[in-house]
Amino acid sequence: MLKLRSRRLCKSSSSKHAKGAGNNGGGGGDRGLIGGGDIKWELRPGGMLVQKREGGSTTEGLIKVRVKTGSQLHDISIGATSTFGEMKVVLAMVTGLEPREQRVVFRGKEREDYEHLHMVGLKDMDKVLLLEDPAIKERKLHDLARDQAMQSTLHTISV
Repeated sequence: MLKLRSRRLCKSSSSKHAKGAGNNGGGGGDRGLIGGGDIKWELRPGGMLVQKREGGSTTEGLIKVRVKTGSQLHDISIGATSTFGEMKVVLAMVTGLEPREQRVVFRGKEREDYEHLHMVGLKDMDKVLLLEDPAIKERKLHDLARDQAMQSTLHTISV
Protein backbone atom coordinates (compact mmCIF):
# COMPACT_ATOMS: atom_id res chain seq x y z
CA MET A 1 0.00 0.00 0.00
CA LEU A 2 1.30 3.48 -0.83
CA LYS A 3 1.64 6.17 1.78
CA LEU A 4 0.95 9.58 0.34
CA ARG A 5 2.10 11.68 3.28
CA SER A 6 5.55 13.12 3.57
CA ARG A 7 7.74 12.17 6.54
CA ARG A 8 7.59 15.78 7.69
CA LEU A 9 3.83 15.51 8.12
CA CYS A 10 3.96 12.27 10.09
CA LYS A 11 4.88 12.53 13.75
CA SER A 12 5.20 9.79 16.29
CA SER A 13 2.41 9.48 18.83
CA SER A 14 4.70 10.46 21.72
CA SER A 15 5.68 13.77 20.10
CA LYS A 16 2.03 14.58 19.31
CA HIS A 17 1.07 14.19 22.93
CA ALA A 18 4.04 16.19 24.14
CA LYS A 19 3.51 19.12 21.75
CA GLY A 20 -0.28 18.97 21.57
CA ALA A 21 -0.93 18.93 25.30
CA GLY A 22 -1.61 22.66 25.41
CA ASN A 23 -3.85 22.59 22.33
CA ASN A 24 -7.49 21.55 22.33
CA GLY A 25 -7.11 17.80 22.72
CA GLY A 26 -3.87 17.64 20.72
CA GLY A 27 -5.72 17.52 17.39
CA GLY A 28 -4.44 20.89 16.19
CA GLY A 29 -0.79 19.85 16.26
CA ASP A 30 -0.79 18.58 12.68
CA ARG A 31 -2.54 21.63 11.28
CA GLY A 32 0.43 23.79 12.16
CA LEU A 33 2.76 21.55 10.15
CA ILE A 34 0.56 21.42 7.08
CA GLY A 35 0.06 25.17 6.91
CA GLY A 36 3.67 25.94 7.96
CA GLY A 37 6.54 26.93 5.73
CA ASP A 38 8.33 23.55 5.86
CA ILE A 39 7.07 22.31 2.48
CA LYS A 40 8.30 24.09 -0.64
CA TRP A 41 6.20 23.88 -3.78
CA GLU A 42 7.11 24.31 -7.44
CA LEU A 43 4.96 24.83 -10.52
CA ARG A 44 5.94 22.58 -13.42
CA PRO A 45 5.66 23.86 -17.03
CA GLY A 46 2.69 21.53 -17.54
CA GLY A 47 0.81 23.46 -14.86
CA MET A 48 1.05 20.84 -12.12
CA LEU A 49 1.83 22.00 -8.58
CA VAL A 50 4.20 19.54 -6.90
CA GLN A 51 6.36 19.38 -3.81
CA LYS A 52 9.86 20.63 -4.56
CA ARG A 53 12.49 17.90 -4.56
CA GLU A 54 15.40 17.99 -2.18
CA GLY A 55 18.95 17.46 -3.44
CA GLY A 56 20.46 17.61 -6.92
CA SER A 57 17.74 17.74 -9.50
CA THR A 58 18.49 17.78 -13.23
CA THR A 59 15.67 20.25 -13.82
CA GLU A 60 17.73 23.04 -12.25
CA GLY A 61 20.94 22.82 -14.28
CA LEU A 62 22.39 22.00 -17.64
CA ILE A 63 22.20 18.62 -19.29
CA LYS A 64 24.37 17.21 -22.05
CA VAL A 65 22.51 15.85 -25.07
CA ARG A 66 24.03 13.74 -27.84
CA VAL A 67 22.61 14.66 -31.24
CA LYS A 68 23.02 12.33 -34.22
CA THR A 69 22.76 13.95 -37.68
CA GLY A 70 23.44 11.55 -40.52
CA SER A 71 27.02 10.40 -39.96
CA GLN A 72 27.91 13.15 -37.47
CA LEU A 73 27.53 13.16 -33.69
CA HIS A 74 27.31 16.42 -31.73
CA ASP A 75 27.30 16.94 -27.96
CA ILE A 76 25.44 20.05 -26.79
CA SER A 77 24.72 21.45 -23.34
CA ILE A 78 21.28 22.95 -22.74
CA GLY A 79 19.03 23.78 -19.80
CA ALA A 80 17.00 20.82 -18.59
CA THR A 81 13.75 22.84 -18.66
CA SER A 82 14.34 24.18 -22.19
CA THR A 83 12.03 23.43 -25.09
CA PHE A 84 12.82 21.53 -28.27
CA GLY A 85 12.51 24.86 -30.13
CA GLU A 86 15.34 26.29 -28.01
CA MET A 87 17.35 23.14 -28.71
CA LYS A 88 16.84 23.69 -32.44
CA VAL A 89 18.31 27.20 -32.15
CA VAL A 90 21.44 25.75 -30.50
CA LEU A 91 21.61 23.02 -33.15
CA ALA A 92 21.35 25.65 -35.89
CA MET A 93 24.63 27.15 -34.64
CA VAL A 94 26.30 23.72 -34.59
CA THR A 95 24.97 22.18 -37.82
CA GLY A 96 24.14 25.17 -40.02
CA LEU A 97 20.55 24.00 -40.56
CA GLU A 98 17.92 26.60 -39.79
CA PRO A 99 15.42 25.63 -37.05
CA ARG A 100 12.54 25.42 -39.54
CA GLU A 101 14.57 22.90 -41.58
CA GLN A 102 15.14 20.60 -38.60
CA ARG A 103 13.10 17.64 -37.40
CA VAL A 104 14.03 16.39 -33.91
CA VAL A 105 13.18 12.78 -33.01
CA PHE A 106 13.34 11.48 -29.42
CA ARG A 107 12.13 8.02 -28.37
CA GLY A 108 10.74 7.35 -31.84
CA LYS A 109 8.54 10.46 -32.02
CA GLU A 110 9.06 13.77 -33.76
CA ARG A 111 8.95 16.43 -31.07
CA GLU A 112 7.22 19.79 -31.38
CA ASP A 113 8.98 23.08 -30.63
CA TYR A 114 6.81 23.86 -27.59
CA GLU A 115 7.52 20.56 -25.78
CA HIS A 116 9.83 20.78 -22.75
CA LEU A 117 12.81 18.44 -22.56
CA HIS A 118 12.22 17.29 -18.99
CA MET A 119 8.49 16.76 -19.54
CA VAL A 120 9.13 14.13 -22.26
CA GLY A 121 11.82 12.43 -20.16
CA LEU A 122 15.01 13.73 -21.80
CA LYS A 123 17.85 13.36 -19.30
CA ASP A 124 21.60 13.88 -19.19
CA MET A 125 23.51 12.06 -21.99
CA ASP A 126 20.34 10.96 -23.83
CA LYS A 127 20.50 10.63 -27.61
CA VAL A 128 18.36 12.64 -30.04
CA LEU A 129 18.10 12.20 -33.80
CA LEU A 130 18.17 15.31 -35.99
CA LEU A 131 16.74 15.01 -39.50
CA GLU A 132 16.50 17.56 -42.27
CA ASP A 133 12.93 18.24 -43.38
CA PRO A 134 12.49 16.26 -46.65
CA ALA A 135 10.29 18.90 -48.29
CA ILE A 136 12.83 21.66 -47.69
CA LYS A 137 15.69 19.39 -48.76
CA GLU A 138 13.88 18.62 -52.03
CA ARG A 139 13.19 22.31 -52.59
CA LYS A 140 16.88 23.11 -52.09
CA LEU A 141 17.92 20.45 -54.61
CA HIS A 142 15.31 21.68 -57.08
CA ASP A 143 16.53 25.29 -56.73
CA LEU A 144 20.15 24.18 -57.09
CA ALA A 145 19.36 22.21 -60.28
CA ARG A 146 17.43 25.18 -61.67
CA ASP A 147 20.32 27.55 -60.94
CA GLN A 148 22.81 25.21 -62.61
CA ALA A 149 20.56 24.92 -65.66
CA MET A 150 20.30 28.70 -65.87
CA GLN A 151 24.09 29.08 -65.69
CA SER A 152 24.70 26.41 -68.36
CA THR A 153 22.24 28.09 -70.76
CA LEU A 154 23.87 31.45 -70.15
CA HIS A 155 27.27 30.05 -71.08
CA THR A 156 26.03 28.44 -74.31
CA ILE A 157 24.23 31.59 -75.44
CA SER A 158 27.12 33.93 -74.77
CA VAL A 159 29.57 34.46 -77.66
